[in-house]
Amino acid sequence: MPDSQDRILVVDDEKNIRITLSQALEDLAEVDTAVNGEEALEKIGRQAYQVVLLDLRMPGIDGMEVLRRIAEQRPEIKFVIITAHGTVDNAVEAMKLGALDYLQKPFTPSEVREVVTRILNREALDEHQHAEFDHLVELALRSITERRFEAAMELLHKAVAIRHDSPEVFNLIGAIHELQGEREEALKNYRNAYWLAPSYAPSRDNFERLSGIPSSSGTIDLGDRQRK
Repeated sequence: MPDSQDRILVVDDEKNIRITLSQALEDLAEVDTAVNGEEALEKIGRQAYQVVLLDLRMPGIDGMEVLRRIAEQRPEIKFVIITAHGTVDNAVEAMKLGALDYLQKPFTPSEVREVVTRILNREALDEHQHAEFDHLVELALRSITERRFEAAMELLHKAVAIRHDSPEVFNLIGAIHELQGEREEALKNYRNAYWLAPSYAPSRDNFERLSGIPSSSGTIDLGDRQRK
């Protein structure tokens, strides 16, 4: 039995492939199997999976259709495509839809383990980085409220190195510039935050308020963490 809480779904209409993959991966994680796309969608709908190994060619709902339906809705699931010899173009198309890697038949158990181990290790690192990001932002927010702006800026730059696409970080950087009377720099960072996530209300309200556009907020909005 694996020590981790990770779970893998193997989707292939060939019984021998399902058995081979399950045996290759059983020491890494809990392994479930599905014989077609319909069963895969059903299992993904009621169970959390870290990795799905997905055959592209199956009767009924094929692997490409499963990927189309799931990849955008469940970005936390990492898909590895199983493709037959000579169909690499299909695998490339699947990767454009969000698949992370592909295995070309015939493959060895060691190749399977290598691909999946690399993904699971990356996931563990991502979790660590997510915790580090949250810690840095919390410390930066505390520094802003204590008006230690230089320390806050240093922490936020470290946070950007982990997640360069966070509107929250750019909103806080904008807030620091605004609190220091640097209007143009503040607007630039509020605008960057808005471009990253137009639905993120704090940066939108800050940008509109500082631009002179009627806004729902009359003060600098530091985001949801401040309100907790």
